[in-house]
Amino acid sequence: MVTVETTRVVLGVEYNGSPYQGWQAQKHTTDTVQAELEAALQFVANEKVRVFCAGRTDSGVHALTQVVHFDTKNPRTIRAWIEGTNTRLSHNVRVRWAQFTNKNFHARFSAFARRYCYVIDNRAVRSALMNKQLSWQRRELDTKLMQEAADMLVGEHDFTSFRHVHCQAKSPVKTVYHLNVKRRGYFVTIDIKANAFLHHMVRNIAGVLMAIGYGKQNPEWCRVILDARDRRHSGETAPPFGLYLIDIDYPEEFAITKMETELPFLINQ
Repeated sequence: MVTVETTRVVLGVEYNGSPYQGWQAQKHTTDTVQAELEAALQFVANEKVRVFCAGRTDSGVHALTQVVHFDTKNPRTIRAWIEGTNTRLSHNVRVRWAQFTNKNFHARFSAFARRYCYVIDNRAVRSALMNKQLSWQRRELDTKLMQEAADMLVGEHDFTSFRHVHCQAKSPVKTVYHLNVKRRGYFVTIDIKANAFLHHMVRNIAGVLMAIGYGKQNPEWCRVILDARDRRHSGETAPPFGLYLIDIDYPEEFAITKMETELPFLINQ
C-alpha cells in the first residue's frame, strides 16, 4: 500500500465578520467563515479540506489576521493557495498570505498569545458607513478612568466574572499581558493581549470599561467584579461590532508570517 505524504499549509485570513454566524462551521448553517473558506480551499485542492484556526470568533467579530492550518495530499504553489482560493471567496473574506510548515505546527495549540482590538466610535451620531465595523457610544468616554480600571486586569487572574455563562474553557484563569485604552480622534480603542481568552471575555471587559468611561461606575468597580468571580456581578456585554482579532504569537521556530496590525481606518487619526 502506497502512503501519500501530506503537506501542512498555513494561511493568514482577513475577514469582515458582520455577515456571518461566527467563525466555526455549524450543522444548521453554511453562513460561517470556516465553511466558506473550506469550500474555496477544497476547490483549489481538489479534495476535502478541514481547517484549524488560532481563535474562534463570534458572530459579527472581525479578523485582521486569523491564522489557520490544514493538510493536503495535493501540492499547490503558494500563489495558488492565495490567488486561487481568493477567486472562490466572497468580498468579505481574503487570504492575505500562505506558507508551508512542518507537522508540529498547530494554528491553535502552538499559539502562546492572542491580541484583540475593540474599536469604539465615540461620537453623538453613529457612522452610516462603518456601523458594522465599529462599536458606538454616544456619551463621552474618559479614557483615563478606563485605563485606571484596565490596569487592574493586567496579569494572571480568574476571569470568571468576564466569561459567558456557557463558556466551555477548562479554566477561567488567564494571563493578560497588556490592556491599553487610547483615544485617536473620535475613536477609542481597547487593545488587549493575553495567553488565551474566554468566551465573550473581551466584549465583557469592553462593556465594563465603557460603563466606567461614561461615568456610570467608578474604576474600583472593575476590581469588585474581578474579585466576585461571578458573571452576575459584571456589566453588559459590548456588541461584537468593533472587535478585531489582530495578531497571534507563535514560537520563532515556526517563522509564521507577521502582518501589519494597524486597522486601516485608524491610520493618521
